[in-house]
Amino acid sequence: MSESGTKPLARVFPRQGVWIISALVLSLGLFCAGLFRPFTAVTKLWIFENQISVVVGLGTLIRQEEYFLFLILLVFTVIFPFVKIMSLLAIWLYRGLSRQQVTRFYGFVAGLGKWSMLDVFVVAVLVILLRSSSVASVQVQDGLVLFCASVILTQLASQWTGRIAGRYVEVKA
Repeated sequence: MSESGTKPLARVFPRQGVWIISALVLSLGLFCAGLFRPFTAVTKLWIFENQISVVVGLGTLIRQEEYFLFLILLVFTVIFPFVKIMSLLAIWLYRGLSRQQVTRFYGFVAGLGKWSMLDVFVVAVLVILLRSSSVASVQVQDGLVLFCASVILTQLASQWTGRIAGRYVEVKA
């Protein structure tokens, strides 16, 4: 195995690595903040207002024994995005990945990407349903904006990583 096969991808492509790693670290920060900040503010009957974050919503689902919904939201809103960000960081920072391992690992990340937008879809459906009701109004809060910014940054970093991972394998061949 050549020496470049044991270097982290960030050392093989240093300029791109700085930008992508920075985007992923920022994305991780936005993701964590988005989980704890309010996603929406729901006002019912023009009097009662609840600010709902992902963490508060998950807690509510557990208390109400809605285990299926809890599991779906936990997996698609918390676990998948976190694993995707951490996997992309590992591709860039982990020393000792062969070119084929980088390609396979990126294939895993790309597979996760297909599922990571499900959480945004669920939130959109919830907002549409609540807005169509005359007894409640929904206002988007900063948690949703932070979360969506994280999803977009992660997606951009993932696409860029995919192109570089493809070049990384072609250089050897």
